This record gives sequence, structure tokens and C-alpha cells, in this order.
Amino acid sequence: MQSETLLLCGRAHQTTLAPEGHGPQPPTESASPAGGTVELEEAEEFLTQFHTENPGQPVTLPQRLREVRAETEERGTYTHTPEELVFGARVAWRNASRCIGRLYWNSLHVRDLRGVTSPGEVHQELCEHLRLATNGGRVRPVISVFAPDTPDRRGPRVWNDQLVRYAGHRRPDGGVTGDPAYVDFTDTVREMGWQPPGGPFDVLPLVVESADDKAQLFDIPRDLVLEVPLSHPDHPWFAELGLRWHAVPAISNMRLRIGGVDYPLAPFNGWYMGTEIAARNLVDEDRYDLLPVVAGHLGLDTGSESTLWRDRALVEINVAVLHSFEAAGVKITDHHTESRRFLTHLAKEESQGRIVPADWSWIVPPVSGGITPVFHRYYDEADLRPGFHLDDDARALGRGQCPMTSDRM
Repeated sequence: MQSETLLLCGRAHQTTLAPEGHGPQPPTESASPAGGTVELEEAEEFLTQFHTENPGQPVTLPQRLREVRAETEERGTYTHTPEELVFGARVAWRNASRCIGRLYWNSLHVRDLRGVTSPGEVHQELCEHLRLATNGGRVRPVISVFAPDTPDRRGPRVWNDQLVRYAGHRRPDGGVTGDPAYVDFTDTVREMGWQPPGGPFDVLPLVVESADDKAQLFDIPRDLVLEVPLSHPDHPWFAELGLRWHAVPAISNMRLRIGGVDYPLAPFNGWYMGTEIAARNLVDEDRYDLLPVVAGHLGLDTGSESTLWRDRALVEINVAVLHSFEAAGVKITDHHTESRRFLTHLAKEESQGRIVPADWSWIVPPVSGGITPVFHRYYDEADLRPGFHLDDDARALGRGQCPMTSDRM
């Protein structure tokens, strides 16, 4: 989720493990019709929007509506054209109210993988997604859309909330080595047969399931996970902490809903905003909790809150992350730059007569929010379609829990 944002998105709330990186963030949950059955009203709304924003299609809107009505009456669902799928995925990002990085929505590279259904093939395409998205460090926004849910068949899905996450290993002393947010998920994949090294940055395996196969474990090849060792431009001791972070934040457990059709596996990514790593992942008390460690190395007085030791240590961690990614040639952005870009996006959308839904509490960065331009204004609140949704069962699986209503096991 999950915990963070995407350059497809803004700020992450740790309570329920939010997604990270610049990309769409989970909106309020939206129930889907049982069994993948499409509601015609929603389909017609989407098709009208598609033809309005993309005039001159070879098939007219009235003709397309007749086709979709006939197919839906026969099958309970319908099939998007490749052009409709690309448009729907991009607009879902454009509509993501918790995403600060939507200026780039129309550059999203959409991979149409609706014919890929078996766990092994899904794993191969997820690896290809990481390769394309990483792009040698020049991270680019990518979404891979797999088969949808239909009345006859569930689409494939991944239990992981992101394609790349670090394991959390329980220690005998009650502590955790690695990311404490993923202790339960780590326990689950261990029970399924995973044998990790036990270090602080072990990349979790993917858990892939399909309608015809039980959940299966797949390792991600190490050469597909670009990681950045963290150092500080002014403090050599920072590199000795042995910290690193991965380059591509790819959310993988949110449902993409386009015109009433649900795609349960549609992993997407952007690139990181520095605060997502340096003010959440490495700092939250239920994640790597590095503020006391860094404050100690800086020689700060941690005996009183009035010394602002937390703030001072937090800034230095953010400096280290931005410095390290830039030195490694890996794309990242800072929260001041991205805040200004978001206002540019607002102006562009408003000039097209479109509202821009935005959740203030997610758009405002978790560091120095009051001195960024996104802080000093109100935003429209709306749940627009198409969109991304985080369902209860997907959230549970991302925590390593099997929903009571699930027949997955």
C-alpha cells in the first residue's frame, strides 16, 4: 500500500500499510457487484467519457453501446477494447485523490495482459513489469493489467501489497530483523516453504493465485530488484548503518475498476518521492524506527522533545535518501518540487473543465508540509470513476492473513 505513496501518489498513512511511490493511493473502498457482473449504467458512463475525450473513434458511441449491452446481457460482462483499457487505466490514475504525482497521468505505460492467467506466466510478466519499470534507474510509470473477474471465472491476483517488500523476521528476544510491518506476511510465506537468509533487507517472494491453481510462491530474481545503498553527503557514518531501499514502488493488490469491470491484478508504479522512504518506511515506529539511531549518531539531546531531535534527525535521513538516489542515477523527486507540480496539474485539469479530487491529508507531504504550496488551499472531494480500490480481502492477504470468506487455501 502497505505504507507510503507514489509518484503516481502523495502521502502514506501507516495505520493500514499504505502504498508507496508516486502512483495511485487507495481511495475509500468500493463494493463490486458479486461474481464480476457488470452494471450497465457504469459501463455506459465510462464509454461516454471515452468517446467524449477521444473523438473520431472508428466505432461510434451509439454502436459501441449497443455492442456492450448485447454482450453484457449474454455474458454478464463485456470486453474492453485495447484503447478503452489504456484510457481507463490512465484515467484511474488521474482520479486518484490521494496521489500528488498525477501531472504525469497520460504518460502511464499500459501493458495489456488479459490473456495471461496461470501463476507461472503471471510471475514471468510481473518480473517483466519490474524490468520495464526500473529502466536502468530511469524509473517510468507502468501498469500491467491481467484478466478481469467475470461471472464465470475469477481473475488472477497477488497476495503481496507491493511487488517489492522487505521481510520482517521475528527474533527470540521479541524484536524484529527487517521490516516489522511484514512480520505476519513473512510468517505466512515461511509456512508455505520460503527459506530466507534472515537479514534486514530480504526481498519477499510473490504469492500468486489463479482461479485454477492454489497460491504459489515465486522468488523475484535479484537482478530485477534495483536497490540503492544509503549514504549521507556530510556524515560518513551513515553509510556504515548498512541501509538501502529499492527503486520501484509497485502496488500490486489494488483492484482496477473500469466501466464496471474489475481487474483484481493490475500492479502499477511510479517513482519515489523522498519522504515516502525517509519519513515513513525508515522512520515510523512500526517500520525501521531509525530516528533514535540517527539522532544518537548526530549527538542530539533526545531527553527532551523541545530539542526537536526528531525533526533534525528526520531532515538528515531525507537528505541521505535524496542524495543516495541521485548519486546512483535512480529517479526520485523531493516533496517541494512535487508539490509545485501538483498545482500545475490542477491548473491543467481545470483548464479542461475537469475537477481534481484530492485528499488534503494525503497530498500534503509528511515533512515541512506547511512550507509547501499544496498546504495552503482546499481541494475538491469526489469519488470519480474509473478508479483503484483496496478491498478487505486484499488488505488481509497483504498482511499475511487468509480471509475467513476465502476459499484460497
